[in-house]
Amino acid sequence: MAMRRDDFPILQEKNRNKPIIYFDSASSAQKPRQVVEAIADFYYRGYANIHRGIYELSERSSELYENTRARVRQFINARHAEEIVFVRSTTEGINLIAQAYGRSHWQAGDEVIVSEMEHHSNIVPWYLLKEQMGIKLKIIPVTDEGTLDLEAYQKLFSSRTKLVAVTHASNVLGTINPIKEITAAAHAHSVPVLVDGAQAAPHMPVDVQDLDCDFYLFSGHKLYGPSGVGVLYGKKTYLDAMPPYHGGGGMIETVSFSKIHFAKTPHKFEAGTPDIAGVIGLQAAIDYVHGIGMEAIFAHEQLLLAYAQPALAAIPGLRLMGTAPHKVGVISFVMEHIHPHDLGTVLDHEGIAVRAGHHCAQPLMERFGVPATVRVSFGLYNHQQEIDKLVEAIQLAKRLFS
Repeated sequence: MAMRRDDFPILQEKNRNKPIIYFDSASSAQKPRQVVEAIADFYYRGYANIHRGIYELSERSSELYENTRARVRQFINARHAEEIVFVRSTTEGINLIAQAYGRSHWQAGDEVIVSEMEHHSNIVPWYLLKEQMGIKLKIIPVTDEGTLDLEAYQKLFSSRTKLVAVTHASNVLGTINPIKEITAAAHAHSVPVLVDGAQAAPHMPVDVQDLDCDFYLFSGHKLYGPSGVGVLYGKKTYLDAMPPYHGGGGMIETVSFSKIHFAKTPHKFEAGTPDIAGVIGLQAAIDYVHGIGMEAIFAHEQLLLAYAQPALAAIPGLRLMGTAPHKVGVISFVMEHIHPHDLGTVLDHEGIAVRAGHHCAQPLMERFGVPATVRVSFGLYNHQQEIDKLVEAIQLAKRLFS
C-alpha cells in the first residue's frame, strides 16, 4: 500500500477523467497538505522579513528561518548549523561552489572529475569554468549495467585534480553510487568531493559525516517541499575559505564606498530577501518525512522497484536502461518501434504521468545510444496497483503502434 496517500490532495483529482497516477517524483514530488498549510499559515499569521526588524513579527520570522537551518543540520547529520546554506535549488548550489570556490582557488589546467551519469546541473557549471578559466574535465565512465567504473575512476587523479563532483543517485538509471568509497579515494589524493544529492535525499537516509563528503546538495521540491528552495551543505573550513557568490543586503556586516566587511558563513552566501516561506515549507517537509521515517520510505520504494522492474522487463520489446544492484525508485526504458514521447502521450491519456526525454542527462543518453527514454519514478504515495495499470497502458500503446 501507499504511505499516507490521503495527505496529498492532488492525488484525489482526475487527469483526463481518470485517477491520477503520478510517476514523476524524480522531476518534482507532490506536496502533502501539511507542507501547503505550513506555508499558508506563515503568510496568513506570521510573515515578516528576516534578520532586519526589531519588532516581534520579524523576530519570530527570523527564528523560524534559522530553526529550519538547525532542522536541516539534523536531517543530514551535519556537524554545525553554520554549514547549511539556503539556495534556490541544487543547481544554484553547484553554481555557487563552482564560482565561489572554483574561480577563487583554481587555475587554468586544473581538473574536475565528474561522471558520465551526471545531470546537466553537475556538468554545465564546470563547463562554464572550462570556458571562463581553462579548467579541464575528466569523466568517470559508466558500465553497461549502469554503475560507475571505479577502477577507471582511480586512474583519473593527477596533481592537478581539484574536485570530484558526482551524483549520489542517478536521475535516469536510479543507480546509488558508493559515495563513501568515492570520497575516500578522493581524500587519499587530498581532493574534496561534491555530491549532488537531489535524487537521494528524498528517498534514503543521508549522513554527511558518515559519507565524509565536503559538499552535499539537495532541493526542497523533490523532498515533498516547495520549489525555489534548496540546501548547500559544505564543511565549514571550505565555506569559510570561499568569497561571497552574490552581493546585497543580508550578507554584510558593514558597507562603505571604501571597504565592505562581509557576514560570516553561512549568511555571506544568502544575499537579499530569501524565499522565507519556502524555507518554512522545507522544514514542514522534513518534519513530514521524518515522521514516516526515511528508512521506511526507502523500504517502501524498494518494494515498488522490485515489483515494477520484472513486470516491465517481461513486456516484449521493452528494454530497461540500467540494472545496477543498488537503486532508488527510478526506472528508465525504451520501447521497440515507439518513441518515448509517443509512449508518454499514450500514458498521459490513461492518467499516468511519466517523464519522456533525455532527462537533462544527454551524455548518458549518448553513452547508451538512445536519444531519450521513458522514466518512471516513485514516491512514498505510489502503490503496486498503479504499476499494474502502467503495464496495461504500455500494452495498449503496443497495440496502437503495431
